Amino acid sequence: MNMRLRPLSVCLHRLLIGGTLMLGSLPADVWASDDGAPPQDAGNTQKTGTSADPEKAKLLGNITVTAQSRSQEVQSVPIPLQIVTAKEIDTLAATDLSKMDIFVPGLVINAAQPTQPTYELRGIATSNFGIGTESAVGVYVNGVYAARSGGSLLAFNDIARIEVLKGPQGTLFGRNAAAGAISIVTNEPTDKFEGNARVRVGNDGRKYADALVNIPINKDMALRLSVLDNQSDGWIKDAATGKRYGGDNEWGSRAVFRWNVTDNTRVLLSWDHEKLNQAPEPAIGLIPLSNDTNERAPYPADPATYLNPLHAPLYNDAIGGRESRRFDGATLQIDHSFGWGDLVSTTAWRGFDTFNLGDYDGTNHVVTYLDTANIEHNNSWYQEFKLSGNNDRMDWVAGVSYYQEQARQTSQTNINTDSLDTLALNVLQQPVPPLAYISSMLAAAGLPFSLLGDPWHEAISNDGNFKAYAAFGDVIWHVTDKFDVTTGLRYTRDEKDFSWYNMPRSAPAFDATVAGLYGLGILPPGTLDQFQQNVIFTSAIGTPVYASNTWNNWSPRVVASYKFTPDVMGYVSITKGYKAGGYNSVQVGSTFQPEKVINYEGGIKSLFPDQNLLLNGSVYYYRYDNMQSLALDPNSPATGLPIYVVNSSNQEAKGLELQAQWQPIDGFRVNFMGAYIDSKYRNAMAPDGVDLSGQPTGAPYFSGALSLSYTVHGVANGDLEFDLAQAYRGATRCNDDSQYQGACNVSPNFKIGSSQQRTDARIDWHAPGDRWGVALYGNNVFNKRYVTGVNNISTSVFGTPFASISPPRMWGLELRAKF
Repeated sequence: MNMRLRPLSVCLHRLLIGGTLMLGSLPADVWASDDGAPPQDAGNTQKTGTSADPEKAKLLGNITVTAQSRSQEVQSVPIPLQIVTAKEIDTLAATDLSKMDIFVPGLVINAAQPTQPTYELRGIATSNFGIGTESAVGVYVNGVYAARSGGSLLAFNDIARIEVLKGPQGTLFGRNAAAGAISIVTNEPTDKFEGNARVRVGNDGRKYADALVNIPINKDMALRLSVLDNQSDGWIKDAATGKRYGGDNEWGSRAVFRWNVTDNTRVLLSWDHEKLNQAPEPAIGLIPLSNDTNERAPYPADPATYLNPLHAPLYNDAIGGRESRRFDGATLQIDHSFGWGDLVSTTAWRGFDTFNLGDYDGTNHVVTYLDTANIEHNNSWYQEFKLSGNNDRMDWVAGVSYYQEQARQTSQTNINTDSLDTLALNVLQQPVPPLAYISSMLAAAGLPFSLLGDPWHEAISNDGNFKAYAAFGDVIWHVTDKFDVTTGLRYTRDEKDFSWYNMPRSAPAFDATVAGLYGLGILPPGTLDQFQQNVIFTSAIGTPVYASNTWNNWSPRVVASYKFTPDVMGYVSITKGYKAGGYNSVQVGSTFQPEKVINYEGGIKSLFPDQNLLLNGSVYYYRYDNMQSLALDPNSPATGLPIYVVNSSNQEAKGLELQAQWQPIDGFRVNFMGAYIDSKYRNAMAPDGVDLSGQPTGAPYFSGALSLSYTVHGVANGDLEFDLAQAYRGATRCNDDSQYQGACNVSPNFKIGSSQQRTDARIDWHAPGDRWGVALYGNNVFNKRYVTGVNNISTSVFGTPFASISPPRMWGLELRAKF
């Protein structure tokens, strides 16, 4: 059994969309360059309704990005690329990237448990099964690789922009990015004193505040400090205890010091800190039960009787249930400019501790009690040296990196002796619950002994020591003024040491009672031997198991781009990607081999200044080999709970992505993004032996987002802006294993994997220069709710499946000031 199952199974249930395009729902007149300078077109002196200046159309693509480790305008980058700016984050009132991923078609982030998120790009996702693996989607914060998911999804804090790069990116980054990369860039200190503060209040007790101050110390030094506090009560209440779930409780701070040592040398030193402590993900039971907590669920479970989780009461009883994280990180970046190029040295340390314990049977009945916990401790060091330069014939980047990580994980399962009785009845098919029967006999004899109500604990601990070395280079060859050829190559060496220790089960109260019964001669020795062994983690009990592997890989990239006109560029590319092999933390002795992908891409990026129109499009085809995912195994040993096993498959996909931005008049902007993907298994076998070859992987055919923004100038001596954004994801494409994995067609009483929609709206008034402002906003304003997955881990033992659902509508009032 896997202790990180809720996000994992939900991820499997929500194998969602493939790619789409760049830049969505962003007001063009507020886009800014990488250094945070104000946009060239303030727009405040124009009158609404006048024809837009054709020169402004160039601003549609005038975002400076570093996607290719160079400063380039986004329209000149021959990569499928989407930018999330600070303006878009603010418009959607998003507190982290998972709160707005549906507006970034092609990106799916499952963050029902923020300490264990999963990332998906173009239908490629890595199930999060512990410290033995890494995500196929590389997450970088200011160029620093975040390997473990526990430290990859942090709250937004003074963000400048987020670059979402689709397809393999190994030659541009020093670590794994087989499916794509998410590059998060924060703001740097400036030479101008500035400060701002913002508060939000809303439904479900929402209280959010952030603030920053930028302090120039002297002409060469500056300090930038920012903090945030995000709180809410939660959107669902336990029907028995009144405890709320789905709430927020996080605090973050960031400090950045900049020192221009010389005209050619700059030092940036930053510190990040975050604390999160909240209730675990709610597990909504599907079986109608009475208030008698000793009642067992009917077995086997009948899907025809399942409750609709969108309307079912919540009963969770995990003892000590919570989800928490403490994250700290320090980064030292030194830039030096030579006459022939630039050198950047990045040194970083990251450390975090996470704890996640939640209900895993969806009931508050003692006879089916089951909770799981995932506990992690992680420290990593990252060092990268990157050289870059350019001349008339080429732009080049070359670098080396070293990554070292020490990770510890404990995967726990907690039940009780009443649950053991239920297991004996349902799985071992004993005629009576043995422990209850013996306890009743003891009570009838007047003996003060009971074998019920005692806790039972099993756990596997893992230690991982990982090292990775990489060398990478990327050169843009200027063949002619219009024709460029880009060649890149990355070499990676991964060295991994991993261990498993399956602890003997711990049940001290139960063992003391049994010893007393044996010692007094009440029960013959050996009567309860069947309860002296593990029933959940049953492999290599009490024996440490070790694995050590080294993997090497070369990953190339070739891109040809041609400028048909100064505003129209076409490109084709062939790129290979790689992700190192690894281990399943709860499958003792398991080792899986590296994943590899080859991606073929063709696209066009174009501006039409006279029409104030931007049009981009791309088509792609990839083949992904040895993709690893977790799948619930119905053939688990008949002595205990089923487990999640590592399942390997080969996949392929073809897709089309389109994006359009149009500004017909000043103050009115339209953005559209659409995507089509056909993702299938080339070669795959489900754990139950079903051949999935040729069947869909789950990613829906279509997804898209449309946004409208309209600004009225001169309202109360300021500007009044209206923003409306609509997102759509198509229905999950089911296969022959989807039902057992809880992704499709589980019950006739509700739908799983149906198409999803979300509508966000905002009305914002701001004074000139945004010195202060007020806004009313709503997320999911039409309150669309969805069942995101059903977990069957307890179904085959206790008959108690449970579901996850999406949160309801959120609305709020925002006040802000700038000085």
